[in-house]
Amino acid sequence: MNLKNLIFIDTETTGLDEKDRVFQVAYDFQDKEYNKLFKPPVPISCGSMEATHYTNKDVEDKESFENSEMKKHLEEILKENIFVAHNAKFDIQMLEKEGLKIEKFIDTYKVAQFLDPQGKLEAYRLQFLRYCLDLDVKDAQAHDALGDIRVLKALFMRLFEKMKKDLGDGNLVLEKMMEISKQPILIKKFSFGKYVGEFVEVVLKKDRGYLE
Repeated sequence: MNLKNLIFIDTETTGLDEKDRVFQVAYDFQDKEYNKLFKPPVPISCGSMEATHYTNKDVEDKESFENSEMKKHLEEILKENIFVAHNAKFDIQMLEKEGLKIEKFIDTYKVAQFLDPQGKLEAYRLQFLRYCLDLDVKDAQAHDALGDIRVLKALFMRLFEKMKKDLGDGNLVLEKMMEISKQPILIKKFSFGKYVGEFVEVVLKKDRGYLE
């Protein structure tokens, strides 16, 4: 496996509930970008329209993802390559609803958190990391799948190079990233309550009852 085996992907969806589906899919594979809108089987919610600025009128004349050439292409390339997304679990769940099977994946959200053992970063959201890490990305509108994969790719390369300094070999980095991506996220610091900003391990020692 090497960098040519990576599929940088993002979806925009009608909402965040179980019933919701994708209406935009964008991905970058071997330095070629793919981006398309689809007519979903359920309406785009107001909350999703607010975030993405896409409306039901924008997709009313589009084809469904189910029978699209894009789906066929993804089915083919997912067999031998690695799915890369930010908060990958969400995108995987959404695409599995559309009949795609994703086995090998990297979640840059989890990798970014793993590489911040001291909890110095306030958040690990894609756009937060874009600006916090000063990623140089052009033409990348937030909450648009095409814009987000451009930020995703830049973020991945920053994380990849950081890990490569320690592991040396790019293949080992990809293997480690996939391993991290399958593990649960461990909360390092409280983001609420009377111990906000303090490490969980410190609170455990002085107030175990509160933690429980």
